[in-house]
Amino acid sequence: MSRSLRIRLLTGIIGGMILLLTLFSLLIYIVIRSTLIKQFDKSLASVAQILAASVEIDVNEIEFEFEVQQMPEFLNSDHPTHYQLWDPNGTVISKSPLLGADNLLRLEGTLNALVFDTSRNNNGQPLRTISLKFLPRLADNNEKNKNEAQKDYRSPENKQEFTLAVARDAGDLYGQLGFLRWLLLIASAAVIALSFILAAVIVKKGLRPLNSIAAEIATIKEDSLTTRITTEDVPTEVVQIKNRLNELLSRLEASFNRERQFNADVAHELRTPLSGLRSTIEVTLTRTRDNDEYKRVLFECEAIVENMQTMVGNLLMLSRLDAKQISFQTEQIRLAELVNSCWQQFSDKALERQITFDNSIEAEYMCESDRHNLSIVLSNILANAVEYTDEGGQIRTTACSKDGSMEIAVSNTGCQLTTEQLSQVFDCFWRGDLSRSDTGTHCGLGLALVQKLIRALGGNAFAELQPGGIFVVRITLPE
Repeated sequence: MSRSLRIRLLTGIIGGMILLLTLFSLLIYIVIRSTLIKQFDKSLASVAQILAASVEIDVNEIEFEFEVQQMPEFLNSDHPTHYQLWDPNGTVISKSPLLGADNLLRLEGTLNALVFDTSRNNNGQPLRTISLKFLPRLADNNEKNKNEAQKDYRSPENKQEFTLAVARDAGDLYGQLGFLRWLLLIASAAVIALSFILAAVIVKKGLRPLNSIAAEIATIKEDSLTTRITTEDVPTEVVQIKNRLNELLSRLEASFNRERQFNADVAHELRTPLSGLRSTIEVTLTRTRDNDEYKRVLFECEAIVENMQTMVGNLLMLSRLDAKQISFQTEQIRLAELVNSCWQQFSDKALERQITFDNSIEAEYMCESDRHNLSIVLSNILANAVEYTDEGGQIRTTACSKDGSMEIAVSNTGCQLTTEQLSQVFDCFWRGDLSRSDTGTHCGLGLALVQKLIRALGGNAFAELQPGGIFVVRITLPE
């Protein structure tokens, strides 16, 4: 199911904002959390290293160099710091007074390596613990004896690793991190809500030109196609849509005008022969006539009907071509032979007007096309040439290969068209005789049918004027 452009834009904007805010909030939280925990661990590490450095081992006992248990951080019951010391056998040697019967985690690690962990105390509060394995100092007043004892004490056989753990209440730390999470969540939600409102306003304003254009289009009816979209102050992207819509309206206007002109032309072309047919019959019926005169009148009527039938047949073929209802059967065709065959029906008329015909197409020229429809194309071009060639003029056909296509040219002398009129020769019902004195004999559909039919065959047709009043129709066909 399609969604409106407004919803798509809002979804995209808000979705992008949520994604960016989520990534940004996660990045901020991770960086701040890492920084706070590092600072907290650094403080714990300092305490652990100070305690480890103060531990001395004597002949009889292990003791701290100073009164550790009296340090303020180990006596603060609100935010206590605890320590616990184990000998190599795991026996607790000393621990902070506030621990009571509880014990800290003894984390396993390597010598002089700090190991961190987070756990919970009996009250469920988070507790951050650091553990350190170390070798305590030997207490000896005689420096020489001390050095020897130290050397013997630190030998691999006698090495005694003590373990010290320091833990501190991390409730405030994780409380701050929890507050930061909620702060980022609430801030992100507020930003998203404000972004949604702002995006809705911006999208509404941005779509306003489209709504204006849609309102203008709604006012355009089939009888007002001269109207154009005039909305001003539209974005650059919408200007292209506006221009294309105006171009579409221009094409629709031209199409409707052609349809109206076509209907008028059809009515005009049919009215004249029908009027001639009716008047011929009415005159004939005014009195009794002999058989020869009746026969002459019937021949006149037959000629008029044939012209009308030809026009209707051409209109039907044009309609079928527009609807793509004509199928083609291609075959190899000898062009010179086909042109000569099409010329036969015009040879007598050409002879009467002393028109010479020169088929200069070489006999070996071949093309692959539909023989029947190509013969219609050539016949219409030759019929047009015979009709408009001057008395005693010439018609000439040539063919050549050009850019992978076969080009056939039919030229005739005696052309009186202007360059402006040349562009109209393929229009329906257009004739060089603007007075239409030949209405009923020629209806101006021949070249229109030529162009549409040759395009359906995969080629094209165009006309040109050459010096000396020579009119040329060129058609191209795939080889």
